[in-house]
Amino acid sequence: MRKRQAKKRPLLPDPRFNDQLVTRFVNMMMWDGKKSVAFKVFYEAIDIVEQKKTDDEKTALEIWKDALSNVMPHVEVRSRRVGGATFQIPMQIRPDRKVSTAMKWLINFARKRNEKSMPQKLAAEILAAAKEEGAAVKKRLDTHRMAEANKAFSHFRF
Repeated sequence: MRKRQAKKRPLLPDPRFNDQLVTRFVNMMMWDGKKSVAFKVFYEAIDIVEQKKTDDEKTALEIWKDALSNVMPHVEVRSRRVGGATFQIPMQIRPDRKVSTAMKWLINFARKRNEKSMPQKLAAEILAAAKEEGAAVKKRLDTHRMAEANKAFSHFRF
């Protein structure tokens, strides 16, 4: 390799929960470098989750973390050409990639929902994912199903 691997930049924990995972999520949700807007959206969504939650033992942040872990895929398929044919090969995912994939899915499917504002969309998707339902969880199940279907090609691993 000519270039070295990029250094991981340290993330500052967020102001309200003092959690780096929250900052990472907000950074992914942010558009056009508008971080304060993204934080406002996230905190409003968390407040909505706090009001709507049914489980009293858990805080809204814990519900969000549960939602993330429910959306996290464990295997994914990667394309690989073997002798003129392209195979979908199931592979394990690195831990940091699991988290970022889960975040991407949660944010994208929240954006596609049809509530009024982004905080409401995000809150609805978080609550759905925490209950093992919603579009983001469906995406994870589809990914796992695809990996299961292509298990026969796992000996082609890179």
